[in-house]
Amino acid sequence: MASIFTKIVNGEIPCYKIAEDDNYLAFLDVNPNAKGHTLCIPKEEIDKIFDIEDELYLGLMSFSKKVAIALEKAVSCKRVGMAVIGLEVPHAHVHLIPLNNMDEMRFQQKVKLSPEEFQELAAKIAGKF
Repeated sequence: MASIFTKIVNGEIPCYKIAEDDNYLAFLDVNPNAKGHTLCIPKEEIDKIFDIEDELYLGLMSFSKKVAIALEKAVSCKRVGMAVIGLEVPHAHVHLIPLNNMDEMRFQQKVKLSPEEFQELAAKIAGKF
């Protein structure tokens, strides 16, 4: 059964896209810890991050770095944090979270945004990519 992320990759579920290439996709988390919380995924459905072949893994890290640089230019923050947890969705993914305090990294506090705010934010970050 395809993961929710594979359904996003296949266009079956919409997302607030930040960046995309042949192998990777970055989009806003719809249940964000902080404004700009972004997910970077390989398009290939692989459950665990350390099961990814080396070349694809290194590409995901490089892609995530480019997204993080754009994110930091678009969203006011002290830095962009990165987390790889992988318990919620059985599809490897990297969380990029604009940070102003450590609570934003704890996955306990969430930020609410309207669809319009998500669209505007995605466009702003994509414009810096």
